[in-house]
Order: sequence, then C-alpha cells, then structure tokens
Amino acid sequence: MSRVHIGLGWAGLLLLVAGAAPLRGQTNFSVPSMPVIPNGPHGAGPAKKYVETFPEKPSLEPKFTIPVSPMGFSIPGNSYLLRQQQLVSLDFIDEDRLLFSFHVASGLRERGTDGDQESRQQIHATVVDVLTGKAGPEAEWTMPDRRRYLWMLNDGHFLLRTADGLDKGDLELKTTEYLRWPGRLMWIEMDPEQTYIVANSLVSGEQASGNGGTAGGEKLVAAAKPAGKKDVLTIRTVKRETGEVVRTTQAPWTSQTADWPMNSEGYVEMAHEKGMRWVMRVVPHGGNKGWAVAESDSVCVPQYSFVTDSELLISRCDPQEGWRLKASVTSGKMLWETRIGSNTMWPLLMTDRNGSRVARETLVLKRSAEKYTSGVRIEDVQGQMVRVFDAATGKVVMEAPVAPIYDGGGNVAISPSGKRVAILNGDAIHVYELPAPSVSAVDHK
Repeated sequence: MSRVHIGLGWAGLLLLVAGAAPLRGQTNFSVPSMPVIPNGPHGAGPAKKYVETFPEKPSLEPKFTIPVSPMGFSIPGNSYLLRQQQLVSLDFIDEDRLLFSFHVASGLRERGTDGDQESRQQIHATVVDVLTGKAGPEAEWTMPDRRRYLWMLNDGHFLLRTADGLDKGDLELKTTEYLRWPGRLMWIEMDPEQTYIVANSLVSGEQASGNGGTAGGEKLVAAAKPAGKKDVLTIRTVKRETGEVVRTTQAPWTSQTADWPMNSEGYVEMAHEKGMRWVMRVVPHGGNKGWAVAESDSVCVPQYSFVTDSELLISRCDPQEGWRLKASVTSGKMLWETRIGSNTMWPLLMTDRNGSRVARETLVLKRSAEKYTSGVRIEDVQGQMVRVFDAATGKVVMEAPVAPIYDGGGNVAISPSGKRVAILNGDAIHVYELPAPSVSAVDHK
C-alpha cells in the first residue's frame, strides 16, 4: 500500500506555466493528475468523454451591478494569463458589504527567483455597499509578490499576508500585526471552521538545520536539509486563536503545494491500496494515528478538498464514465456525484460560511485536456466559467461566463448565507441573488 499526500494546485496537466493559487474558501482543486484514462479492469473500454459547453451568458440576471472603474480599477492585459497570479480579491464581509481589492500600477515591480510570482505589487482595497454601490473605507497595501494575499474570516475580519507572516484587518481596513514566523511566508490554508492555519514558509538552509519549531513547549525534530537545496519549505500547523504551533515539518521547496486539505481534526493524506481503490485518511494536527474518512475508486490519482468540516469534495476518473466529481461526508456516506468536463483545468472552489453552497470556477479548453500533450497556450482556452452547486444535493443553481480570465482566482465570492454570488465581469461587479439552499449544512453532516 503506497501513501501519498496530493497538493491540489501542482497536480494535473503539464502546462507551459506551472503554478499554484491557494485560495480562501477558494481551494485550488486541480484536474486529475493523469489526464489520459487507461482501460479499466476486466476488459472495460476507455472512458466516455464529457466536454463542457462554454455558457454564452449567465443563467440568472444580476440583481445589482456595481461599476468598479470609479474605484480606480482597470482591466489587466493578457500578459498575466496562465501565470495564476492573484491580481484581485473579491470577498463578502457580510450579506450587504463586499471587500474588493485589486492590483494597481505603482512602479514597484521587482523580479525575483520565481518570475512574476515574486514581483511586488501595490493593492488598492475598498469596502463596497452591495445595495447602493457606494465605496466606503479604502486602504493601500504593498504585497511581496503576486500570490494570494487575503483570506476572509468568518467574523468579517480578514488576514493579510506579509513577507514573513500575517496581519489582521478590520471592517475599517485598519490592520495590526497578527502572526510572524521565520522565513518568507508563501501561502496559508485554513480548515472550514478556521480553527487551524497551515502556514508554509521558505526558510534558508542554515535556519532549517536547527529545530523545526515548538508545539506546546515541546521541541519538534525537523527533517534533514535536502541535498543541494538552498531553501526548504517549513510547514507549520498553528492554532489560529492563540498562535500556538502544534506541528512543524519540512520538505524541499520544490515540493510546495497550493493547499493542504484539512478540517478541524487534521489534514488528509491518501493511500492507494490496490487496483482502483484509494482511501483518504485524516492525520490529526498533533501527529497521532489517523483514521479513514472516505474511499474512492479511480484509475487516476483522485483530488480532494473539504467543503465543510465533515464534507469532502473528490474528483476521480471512472473507466466508463470519465471524470467525476462527488461529495461525501466523513462518515463515509456519498451525498451526490456529477460529471466533470474533460476540457476543463485549474478549477477553484469557493464556499459560503456554513458550507451550503459551492462555486466551482474553471478554465474551459477548446478540446479535451489530454489533447494538449505539449502544454496549454492562451489560444487553447475558450474562457473561464463559474458554476454554483447546492453542496448537499449537487444541484446547479446558476452558471456564468467570466471575462476577462483571472486564472489566479479572486473574482468570485459567495455571501455568508449562500444566497448571493458576486462576480467580477469586465469593469463591473455583478451580484446575483440565489434561491435559498435546499438543505442546510447541518442536515447533511
């Protein structure tokens, strides 16, 4: 039995520009890492192809349209495409207020070791009233690179990434120092309950040769420095309310992933047992023995992410039915399953605060993904689309094209109740009102 932990952002197609875009309730949920599905067992033939049709227009009319040009926003050019840079972040503070932040030209551009991902950028942020479209408090932030920089908290506050840690912001966009760690912070992930943060930092080899940090006063032993690497990736599991580091591990910086699928109990690793059978297990944050939470039959490596503390969304490859997306609870019950288009890539997930709604945003290719053996170019992409599901039933409640393409995400948000969706389209934010979720998050745990 082989065990693997799959980071969702770096699996998938071999693209001309590889990268990762870790997101808030936005979780980078990659296409299966073996695009060509082989014949199944017992002589089963190749999978049936299902190709997504790119929508010409939204399935609903927007309730509110908020022009963003008066806020200083301008649509970026095509030079940022297929780089997974985060140039915008659209987030609901509450049902009637949005936090909209975006890249502005500032002369701060500095190239680093990872190209555009390491270029500094100036961010303008403003609070927007959904009902009136009026802008409220504003702020200017300098970000160390083009990676994701903002995570909304469940109480309306937010976390803002700095070079070596996190600041915490309030409703007036005032920020204070929150958490700091040695090394250069690359990204963070939180469980759906926002009890824990997994913080990933690049630490110099000299720093990494020491201990791996502390957990409740207990010294943790770090992995050895990878041979021939200047920096190592230091992964800290932190209690968000107290800042206590409960676990520290290290890995070569080249093994970085876009996220770390986890709930409030632990993170998920996957074991390949035999044939098509894969088992997902929760490893507790403290590092004790784990337990199985889901199983899946797949002829490619499944990908997975938590929607709520008890619900996993899993993509898999069926030898007869192609790519599939299913939702299961940690008790083992499958809630629903649907097809995934073989011509989509770089999916991103956004959820509301109670996990009743899931928005899945993807790039839509002109042909099936396995046709692009030498990589994907801009001219191979039809566009970007978003589809919103009821998390408990899998029912699609709306879909819409998104233009221009923001492959780094940040252009779609769901309100705390799951009854509104905001999409940055062109030079306006369109806010859609959805019917009430058919089943509450509590009902399907």
